[in-house]
Amino acid sequence: MRFSERWLRALVGVAADRDALVEGLTMAGLEVEAVTALGAGLDHVVVGAIIECTPHPNAERLRVCRVDAGLAAPLQIVCGAANARAGLKAPLALEGALLPGAVAIRATDLRGVRSQGMLCSARELALDSDASGLMELPEDAPPGQALAEYLGLPDASIELKLTPNRADCFGMVGLAHDVAALFGGVTRLPDCAAVPARTARVRTVQLQAGDACPRYCGRVVEDLDARATTPLWMAERLRRAGLRPLSAIVDVGNYVMLELGQPLHAFDDARLHGDIAVRTAHAGERLRLLDGSEVELDGQLVIGDARGAQALAGVMGGADSAVSADTRTVFLESAHFAPAAIMGVARRFGLHSDAAHRFERGVDPELPARALERATALLLAICGGRAGPLQCSELPGWSAPCASIHLRRARLLRVLGLAIADSEVERILLALDIKLAREADGWLALVPTRRFDLAREEDLIEEVARIHGYVRVPSSLPSAAMPLPPAAATARLPLPRLRAALAARDYHEAITLSLVGDALLAPWHMLETSLPLANPLSAELARMRPSLLPGLLAALRANRNRQQSRVRLFEIGRSFHPLPAVPREVERLALVACGTAALEQWGLPARALDFHDVKGDVEALLALRGGVTGGLRFAPDGLPTWLHPGRGARVLAGTQELGVIGALHPLLEQALGLESSVYVAEFDLDRLREQSPPKPQALPRFPGVRRDLAIVVAEAVTWAQVEAQTRAAAGKVLAELRLFDVYRGAGLDPGHKSYAMGLILQEHSRTLTDTDADACVSRVLQALAQAYAARIRG
Repeated sequence: MRFSERWLRALVGVAADRDALVEGLTMAGLEVEAVTALGAGLDHVVVGAIIECTPHPNAERLRVCRVDAGLAAPLQIVCGAANARAGLKAPLALEGALLPGAVAIRATDLRGVRSQGMLCSARELALDSDASGLMELPEDAPPGQALAEYLGLPDASIELKLTPNRADCFGMVGLAHDVAALFGGVTRLPDCAAVPARTARVRTVQLQAGDACPRYCGRVVEDLDARATTPLWMAERLRRAGLRPLSAIVDVGNYVMLELGQPLHAFDDARLHGDIAVRTAHAGERLRLLDGSEVELDGQLVIGDARGAQALAGVMGGADSAVSADTRTVFLESAHFAPAAIMGVARRFGLHSDAAHRFERGVDPELPARALERATALLLAICGGRAGPLQCSELPGWSAPCASIHLRRARLLRVLGLAIADSEVERILLALDIKLAREADGWLALVPTRRFDLAREEDLIEEVARIHGYVRVPSSLPSAAMPLPPAAATARLPLPRLRAALAARDYHEAITLSLVGDALLAPWHMLETSLPLANPLSAELARMRPSLLPGLLAALRANRNRQQSRVRLFEIGRSFHPLPAVPREVERLALVACGTAALEQWGLPARALDFHDVKGDVEALLALRGGVTGGLRFAPDGLPTWLHPGRGARVLAGTQELGVIGALHPLLEQALGLESSVYVAEFDLDRLREQSPPKPQALPRFPGVRRDLAIVVAEAVTWAQVEAQTRAAAGKVLAELRLFDVYRGAGLDPGHKSYAMGLILQEHSRTLTDTDADACVSRVLQALAQAYAARIRG
């Protein structure tokens, strides 16, 4: 939302300077994004009238102009603008002027002809971005008058970043109420008095779209002069609000939209046939729009006549009924469209319009008639003509919603922690156009229909705090004693500890997009398990990611393509999963790694990263969980299709699956264009973060006994199986179990391998004897022989 500072001050009288105004708006929730000062550097710039314009004798593209600058004699100006001509009035920078950008103006010779100043474009004066030619001023502009005085400068174009709940501030009147409340000014609202009808001509309107358009106002205006010039004050206000003046009829509609917040549209009445119908479009119906594009409709809200659709309701008018310089009679439209009926329509057809921007967020349902009266009065004053009667069609039984809210004085004090005088509360709310009735414990507030965001007591409290000043609301901690929560059976591992552990192992944290495209998910075969968006911004952002790994692999590949051979990344974020009833979100942690196992150095030979390196990283994370119940193990079965079937595992805690780890499937690596093996891991973060509180244990008072065993088992027997069987057979006396060697080769039968392990045996109540240790080893060997046909390696 852009607007002219002078225009705002014309609607509300406040003494605050520009800096205070900008600061106040921002602190009240109407964030000022940009302030563009207009009119600086216009000293010695006047209105000039070109009396004569002849070709330059020595340059094809230059002209020699005699210009009336209100001085004793005309000035000679050399100009290269294409629109320079006799009779034109344009800004003239005299000798001694210093234009924006530090451009100094002095008399000089241009290709042998003396030039005593410079005729200027709007861009050269920093008034507009138009540099196509001289800035054309109205014919009645007085030569010699200071341009700043004539244009009402200095001024500023202020741009607001409005939140969706403040649609009322898309109109200057809504903004004026906020400024009046902030600075104690008085609003001077525009005159919207009824315009008497001077012709009986009407056009019947039929409402056929139900709640999508419950109110539609229209009026016929005859005998207009469509070629009339838009007044300078209106054109400048439009220009400073970011809209280029086009023609008087169009400019009046745009002006009222900016002033009141109600979009309007003018049809050329001679190009309409029969009654006006507000309806939904037929399937396959086509409409050519004002911007020249043609759209195929299917159920959108349209304004039509007997021939077909003539406008895309709330978005853009049609070219077949557009006004032109030859228009003599117009049908003015001012309607209330429900936001749900307009939302997304413009984006679907690749359009953008100020009307759609407002209707999507909500426009005051009481505005259509007032806006039409205001537009009619302006149109008659500029273009002449005769107005017909105002027609308002409404859906039977429909009425504009009007909220009535009870604001309690005690509740205001409790929420804000600040006592605000009744007189100040009433001043704020009345300035915001909220009608009040005093009650014993507070006020009964009647909210204007333009404020959709005010629906309950807390909303009014927020309004009081916003205008009174958030900085004046005290910040204090609760004084009451807070009870300690009961100790939980399991604690939560802090995320900073996970991040620190991964950073210590050379992983860099990445953040990837939650919205992904089909092309990213297709190689992973994840399209069926992803959530598609009904109205995506683009094809690359059409789905919610079902896993963090596709985006993380894309980041790894981008690093590899930039000569980073060793890449280790992790991400903590959400994945999104469809369910038969309601989709769910899952917090996840994912890792990706490739390249060498360690950074290049002289002390260790270079070695490619393998499964056990990444498994060690994962085990370091799992070790942070402390004594959480359930034994941890790695199961090689039930892997997802994108993992290598021989170099992957599911990570289990008891029967609960925490996540998966392994190398990417070779076919997926090939599809992703990866030249070396990439290892990945992904975990359910909630399960990974389960952590048992630490339990203190006494230091052992008696020495331990170590026994080393080397057993031979079949190749299919995993260490996890041997470890579980050994711990079960040894019992509580086993304090620690260490695997220190795995051997395959000479001396062993084909298809067999040897595990060498150390058993640390210890009792807390006595010193173990050799007999105790031998008995434990015997139990272990017997259990392994029975379970896996293990034997002692000879």
